[in-house]
Amino acid sequence: MTYTVAMVCLGNICRSPIAHVVLEDRLVKAGLDDQVAVVSSGTGGWHEGNPMDPRSADVLAQAGYDPSRHVARTFTTDWYAEYDLLLAMDHSNRSDMLDLAPTVDQQHQVRLFREFDPEATELDDEVPDPYYGGTDGFHHVLAMVERTVDQLVEQLPQLTRS
Repeated sequence: MTYTVAMVCLGNICRSPIAHVVLEDRLVKAGLDDQVAVVSSGTGGWHEGNPMDPRSADVLAQAGYDPSRHVARTFTTDWYAEYDLLLAMDHSNRSDMLDLAPTVDQQHQVRLFREFDPEATELDDEVPDPYYGGTDGFHHVLAMVERTVDQLVEQLPQLTRS
């Protein structure tokens, strides 16, 4: 049985696709790619069907990742039935996701992505949206995602058993 993880941001063209690509890469390296599947989406549907932001793709490609397969999708209520762990990039995304939960019991599936970041603090627990900034913001997001994904991959064996 495959454990499924969904990365969710606002438009599914910057943060969540970066996290999706990095997690898939790390799962292959850890030998877990046959046990864990990854998807990503946005809480807003403006970019549905589009590739990721070119700046996200460039930052990923420069770091040796393959960003070419991404197609933006929109988070819906159905995702609660289809995916085990739903990781929100920020509190606003998390709130939008919780509003779509079919039942209160299913809200436990939603967590903040940076809950797995060893450098996150109570006041710094979101992945900042780099969309309106320069390239430096995308590099910052990639570094944050890489260290968070490394911790997530370490914890996946425990998560898949719960």
